[in-house]
Order: sequence, then structure tokens, then C-alpha cells
Amino acid sequence: MSPIVAVRPLQRGQQCRVAPSALALMESARHGLAAAEDEVTPGARYVGAHLAALRAAAAVVAARAEPPNARRRRPQSVWELLPKVEPALREWAAFFAAGATKRAAAEAGLPRAVTSFEADELLRDAGAFVSLAEGALGILAEQQLLPLPTAG
Repeated sequence: MSPIVAVRPLQRGQQCRVAPSALALMESARHGLAAAEDEVTPGARYVGAHLAALRAAAAVVAARAEPPNARRRRPQSVWELLPKVEPALREWAAFFAAGATKRAAAEAGLPRAVTSFEADELLRDAGAFVSLAEGALGILAEQQLLPLPTAG
């Protein structure tokens, strides 16, 4: 992906006010990245990294989107909505949208859908994107996010 740019970073002393649902999505994105790093197959790493980026994008959209008007529209993907609510992430949205077909092929179990190199590169890019999404929401690196409820 192209160079990393800061997205409206939070200044020291400013309060982070983000909806709990957006924070939970961001926490899920971080957990997804960690899980993707532990995957053995390139396809599973690619899918995990792409889904982590998807959750981070959904967090930004959830935190920034305005309620829809009464007029019904066609459903849009998070990659279509992200540039509308956070224009600084437009290139990232296009990048991850372009990888959705490859992710679907990897999810379907196609053996040569992605290479190990592609999976590792996407994992790196997804990590950078998740950090940028956190910055866009004003979440500091050292700030604790909501714990996810455990099943069971």
C-alpha cells in the first residue's frame, strides 16, 4: 500500500468519545490481526488480515456515519462507505475492496488463491490500516479498548 498518513490524530489531553459498538469492532479487529498472525496457511492468514481490516473500517463507519434518511438505497459495502465518512482513508478502502475477491477465493479453500508472500504483505498492510483507523477514531495506542465478552 502507499505511504502511511496520519488521520486526524488525537492530541494529548483530549477525550476519546467513541461509541461502544465502534470500540468493540476495533478490539475485534486487533484480535483478528493477532489470530491471523498465528495462522499456518497463507489463505487463512490472508482471510484473517482482510477481515480485521474490514472490522476496523466498520468501526470508523459506525462511529462517523449519519443516520440514513427515509429513502431506501441499495446496500453499500463498508469499503464504499468509508471514503464518505473518512476521506483520508479513501486509498485504503480501494486497496482492501480490490482484495475482496481474493479473500473470497481463499475462504472457499482454493489452494492457490494466495501466496505466502501475499498473505504476509496483507497482514502487514492490515496492521497499518487498523492503526490508522484507531487514529481516525482518536484511540491512543496505549488506550485500553473494551474487552470482548467471552463465550461460555
